[in-house]
Amino acid sequence: MFAKAFRVKSNTAIKGSDRRKLRADVAAVFPTLGTDQVSELVPGKEELNIVKLYAHRGDAVTVYVSGGNPILFELEKNLYPTVYTLWSYPDLLPTFTTWPLVLEKLVGGADLMLPGLVVPPAGLPQVEKGDLCAVALVGNRAPVAVGVAAMSTAEMLTSGLKGRGFSVLHTYQDHLCPEGRQLDIKKSSYKKLSQFLQRMQQEQIVQVQELSAGVESVVAVDWKHPRITSFVIPEPSPTSQTIQEGSRGQPYHPPDIKPLYCVPASMTLLFQESGHKKGSVLEGSEVRTVVINYAKKNDLVDADNKNLVKLDPILCDCVLEKDEQHTIMKLPWDSLLSRCLEKLQPAYQVTFPGREPIVKKGRICPIDITLAQRASNKKVTVVRNLEAYGLDPCSVAATLQQRCQASTTVTPAPGLKDSLQVQIQGNQIHHLGRLLLEEYRLPRKYIQGLEKAPKPGKKK
Repeated sequence: MFAKAFRVKSNTAIKGSDRRKLRADVAAVFPTLGTDQVSELVPGKEELNIVKLYAHRGDAVTVYVSGGNPILFELEKNLYPTVYTLWSYPDLLPTFTTWPLVLEKLVGGADLMLPGLVVPPAGLPQVEKGDLCAVALVGNRAPVAVGVAAMSTAEMLTSGLKGRGFSVLHTYQDHLCPEGRQLDIKKSSYKKLSQFLQRMQQEQIVQVQELSAGVESVVAVDWKHPRITSFVIPEPSPTSQTIQEGSRGQPYHPPDIKPLYCVPASMTLLFQESGHKKGSVLEGSEVRTVVINYAKKNDLVDADNKNLVKLDPILCDCVLEKDEQHTIMKLPWDSLLSRCLEKLQPAYQVTFPGREPIVKKGRICPIDITLAQRASNKKVTVVRNLEAYGLDPCSVAATLQQRCQASTTVTPAPGLKDSLQVQIQGNQIHHLGRLLLEEYRLPRKYIQGLEKAPKPGKKK
């Protein structure tokens, strides 16, 4: 909504009656806020302005500005908090988490799509379609966006986390944010950063060392100084704390990955007698049961050799190539079943501990490890697709930096939407393999590139 510049219609100080009404509206819309918190958000005597504006699409919006910061905005008689307000009250709304890479797209006006969600071990917050929600980034509980759920949590899981999840109304760094107060040292009483640091050093809050002419460095901070300890950060609620610990601090548990099979249009006649239709998803054992029941029900088991199955027109169309349909009349059971599985469309189910299973079509992409050559003929190790297995690329990079004693970087993965890659200096596949296989306990079949590890005795 505020991705582009808006036009201000009016900016006036709020009246006493309107202030009281706003306070009552806030208490009604956000019942989790206590009386003191409502009074703190909508102060009784401090400056509070009503800014009426038109968004770039023509929507009439009313913004409430307190102390120079936008705290609330109203659209079509619905009241919404800004990210400034959510920083002070991070538990005000159900919060969903996404990757840092996604924020740029949200700021540009995009809605949050479900494939961009990060599902914590505690599961997604329970919401209904139309509920007001906050969006935060992995590793930072401070919300960066406000939006409305496009579907319920149950519908999100049923869809396999595909489609549009949230209509985003407001984000950090959009055009509403510049209306907030900026900390500008030139407009303070210090005027210069050097004078500010000198004053902080006089109060023994920091120690400053001049590295060279005009270049100063803060070398120490007294974190126990009363000026610092008096700054209070709101404590997270038990629910949000569990989610944050689950996404960053709790031990990683690998997902259970189960291959599935999706019925294509060309095979619906074979499966419809068992109650399945086009798009139905089945396990391998269910496919075998359907085929066996079909063969027995239609008297297709060879009377002279029970290991062979006669092919009727439906089975011919399902398992034979065009040049085979006039030459192959019977198939052994194992060949028939394997051909059926090959003709079905691949799918898979991912289940993280304590969470609902997620079904997706296609084959799950393995974690991809490659070696690349950089400047001065130096090798780097690149790993992609960690997110598919519930791994945070930033956390993996930090762990590898300590294990390998080498520099690491996290960048967007080329050609992969909303995905990050980790790059480690040198050939670190041995360390990476131990981390993924032994500590994270991921099956080797879901990791490709381990064979490129340096051989013993050879220089990395």
